[in-house]
This record gives sequence, structure tokens and C-alpha cells, in this order.
Amino acid sequence: MPTSTYVALATTTLASAAANVTFSSIPATYRDLVLVYSGTLSGLGNLRLQFNGDTGSNYSYVYAEPSGSGASSLTGVFFGDGGTTQGVIIGQIMDYSATDKHKTVLSRANRNDSGSQNVQMWANRWANTGAITSIKVYTNSPNISAGTVLSLYGIEA
Repeated sequence: MPTSTYVALATTTLASAAANVTFSSIPATYRDLVLVYSGTLSGLGNLRLQFNGDTGSNYSYVYAEPSGSGASSLTGVFFGDGGTTQGVIIGQIMDYSATDKHKTVLSRANRNDSGSQNVQMWANRWANTGAITSIKVYTNSPNISAGTVLSLYGIEA
């Protein structure tokens, strides 16, 4: 079995606060994508992903966290909760370039909220068979804070 290799596709370090960050012109030459977020938000909120500019309601998720678990749907993939303390979120977008199946995203998040650890896991579905060519990372908090780093990797399989 071949060894998977991470190939850095893009990294953005925010010089100033921003409502969103978009990775575009994503090549269809990898098996999976991995998106890594390390940073803070200007207030409590969550981070979401939007694929190919799709603002429709064909995104769904289930999640688990220490306080319980649940299922719901929303506009955009739920990437993880964020806050004013440093947090890390890692998401794997599987078979992103396949055109014969819906897309799946698995993400995990960890941050320290006033001395209390917050750990979450998310499984998301984008009910679309189109290849993912752009990813918008956005928040319902006022902004993603300056100094936050977002990196996108392609996985060679």
C-alpha cells in the first residue's frame, strides 16, 4: 500500500481580522484535502465551510462533544466551534474531486475556554456530486482574528 503524502497547496496568515477566507482554483489531482485552522475568533462562534459558492441547504452534519451529541442541518459544512482563545481545527475532505458521490468532511476541534478544554468531532455531508474547486471558511462570530493561520493540503494516495 502506498504511503500518503501531504502536499501544501496554500497557507493564509491573516494580517487583519476577516469575515472569511477562500481557497480557490483547487486542483483535482489529489485523493483528499486536509484543512488546518489555528487561531481565534473575535467572539464566540463557529467556523463553517462552503464549497463552490453553494449557499443552498444541501449540507448536513452530526457531531459529538463532551456535553452530548446531536444532528442537524445548516447552510455550509460545520467545521468547528471557535472562540477568543487559541483553537485548532483539522478537517479531512474525502474524495473531493470525485464526480460520482456526495462529499464527506470529518473534522475535530480543540480549544481552551477559560481553563476548560472544549473538544468536538464533526461528520458532514455535502449533497452534491460536483468536484470541489473552492472552499470558503467563514464564521458567524464577528470575525476570524488577525494572526489566525489556515492551511490547505492535498493528500496523494
